[in-house]
Amino acid sequence: MRIQRFHTTQNPRLSPKRALWFGIFAALTSIALAPVVGQGLLQNTYPHLPPELNRIPDTNQQNDINAQNAQKESFEAANAARKKQIAEDSAKLLKLATDLKAEVDKTTKDTLSMNVIRKADEIEKLAHDVKEKMKLTVGPG
Repeated sequence: MRIQRFHTTQNPRLSPKRALWFGIFAALTSIALAPVVGQGLLQNTYPHLPPELNRIPDTNQQNDINAQNAQKESFEAANAARKKQIAEDSAKLLKLATDLKAEVDKTTKDTLSMNVIRKADEIEKLAHDVKEKMKLTVGPG
């Protein structure tokens, strides 16, 4: 048995028969892998949307969208106004309650003035109004 050594200066070559088989194998491999690689490159990374969802809205739909946006803004404005009114009424309620306490402290235990009773009624009505306003929320549905 003889061991051959190749030097880097020598160029080892394939036999023509092996070269032909190697070429056929390489060609078949590239033909078999081409559709798989092509599919990977052609895949769209975005989700597919049906044409109904991917079209520009017509004039009627744009009007509906604008109306919904305007309604939403008016709901938000009404809620903001309601919240502001509740804050103002609460401040007034606090002032009335402090005034009532001051007047009750001035009276004796046997007498209550009509002014105290009127203020208590006013506080009761205002508190009821604030409670009702707090229950309300303006909005769709």
